[in-house]
Amino acid sequence: MCKLFGISRQGFYQREKRYKESLVKKEQVVKLVNKVRTKHKRMGGKKLHDKLLPELKNAGIKCGRDKFFDILRDENLLVKYRKHFVKTTQSKHLFYKYPNLIMDMEVNYSEQVFVSDITYIRTKQGFLYLFLITDLYSKQIMGWELSDNLKTINAIKALKMALKNRKYTNRKLIHHSDRGFQYCNPAYIKVLETNNVGISMTNKYDPYENAVAERVNGILKTEYEIGEGFIGEKDARREIKYAIWLYNTDRPHISCHGMVPDEAHKIENYKLRKWSRKFSTKGMPLVENKTVFLTNNN
Repeated sequence: MCKLFGISRQGFYQREKRYKESLVKKEQVVKLVNKVRTKHKRMGGKKLHDKLLPELKNAGIKCGRDKFFDILRDENLLVKYRKHFVKTTQSKHLFYKYPNLIMDMEVNYSEQVFVSDITYIRTKQGFLYLFLITDLYSKQIMGWELSDNLKTINAIKALKMALKNRKYTNRKLIHHSDRGFQYCNPAYIKVLETNNVGISMTNKYDPYENAVAERVNGILKTEYEIGEGFIGEKDARREIKYAIWLYNTDRPHISCHGMVPDEAHKIENYKLRKWSRKFSTKGMPLVENKTVFLTNNN
């Protein structure tokens, strides 16, 4: 039979051996992926590969990113994108709107800028709203509050938690948000001014002006599936608290050079990976990655 197809018997058995070895390695990769996915249910392929690379090397498995994606595709483990949208920003109000102070700012350390946003959570008993405050440098979620309404008091609770969780209280801090009525409300502004926090807001309703806050919302909802499926507030609060803990302590960020937010928050003077918007010939916005380098001075 081997002669019929022009191959040697030795070549046939070597090929069969390689095939069996590839199946074993594939099984090992899938096992490691499923182990991570028990906690990070919808972590993307790039971050999965970066996170598992040390374990793959220790197991003697050579698996580049393309091969890794092939395995995910073959085993139906690629994350399918979900798109949902409920508007939570109400910017048509008479409160004063502050200018954008961070448009061209170079962010070099944690607790230099906090970004805020609100996202919705769908439950069987109705909508809930998650108020989040994130450190722009480390991507660490500093404060949060879950409520069944969009009242300003809930935004204040998230803000007070974030201020309480600060590790470097001597640093000058700027609070950046959209122009929603919660963030423009005098009661919210008073808390910022009392704590000597600078106030910055988007110039218009444009997600690119508050991209990190929008991105964190998306990560929690797509990778940790907190957007829907809960019975009620008690159930949602428990799962969201756990998801935020996982996000802060166990999920690597590409923009933080593979560090988890809790780790990145302690390191100064490394340059974040930045993203800017450009326009195509058809006038459609594009996102371009700017290459930067890690310069940890600690």
